Amino acid sequence: MESATPVTRFAPSPTGRLHLGSAHSALFAWRLAREAGGRFLLRIEDIDRTRCRTEYALAILDDLAWLGLDWDGEVRMQSAHFAEYGAVLSRLSARGLLYPCFCTRADIAREIEAAGGAPHGADGPLYPGLCRNIPETERQARVAAGEPHAVRLDIARAMAGVPGPLMCEEVGEGTFAANPAPLFGDVVLARKDTPASYHFAVTHDDALQGITLVTRGDDLKPAVHLHRLLQALMGWPVPRWRHHPLLRGPGGARLAKRDGAAGIAALRTAGRSAAEVRAMAGFPD
Repeated sequence: MESATPVTRFAPSPTGRLHLGSAHSALFAWRLAREAGGRFLLRIEDIDRTRCRTEYALAILDDLAWLGLDWDGEVRMQSAHFAEYGAVLSRLSARGLLYPCFCTRADIAREIEAAGGAPHGADGPLYPGLCRNIPETERQARVAAGEPHAVRLDIARAMAGVPGPLMCEEVGEGTFAANPAPLFGDVVLARKDTPASYHFAVTHDDALQGITLVTRGDDLKPAVHLHRLLQALMGWPVPRWRHHPLLRGPGGARLAKRDGAAGIAALRTAGRSAAEVRAMAGFPD
């Protein structure tokens, strides 16, 4: 349960400069914490080593400070903690809950096409389970030979290993039971080039940092189901969640990096004040 003084966080991925949609998320979490006398933490989710850049991380910190946001404690950089994620994944593996998946995206697509389709989950078509039942000796030999692979969670085994319903609480909506299997299937928790997936790293870090109220855009609302399962498997504390509507442009399209949303740096250069930009991000003074 959330304490009287909540601990929230903003956790951007440094694949580009801060834009208005991200600023809205940051301000949403920051104001909830500050108005309740709580703590606001900042985490840089830079686990994707092919797309994340240090210069973007530094620029995000600069833009947040310019907007008037402050944060408590040191900024957590996920890329500095790969060993921690690996240790926890090893514990799940020792319980028989993980397996190596040697499939390429093309392999999965061919299998789905041959089967006439696959159930659709939160992140797209569910994995059809090609590698789920490979004998253990073969798995070990292929991994030892250096064959590229991802690490997947055996969702059926994982669900069988937790007692009772997995209850979650969405602020303003009440409680509900998590059901991750039809939404995520045997989800990837790590890859060779990304030692921890978003879903795994964010759940690990929220527990480690004592987050009591997880705030984020409502496009990530389905992720609660999987994150609640990971919390149960690892005995991590369960926060409450509060998802906010995405900030949208005049035409109704979401404001996102990949869609060219207005960057805070560009607005600063154009002479906009911090107060004006906060208002554009949905938080007028």
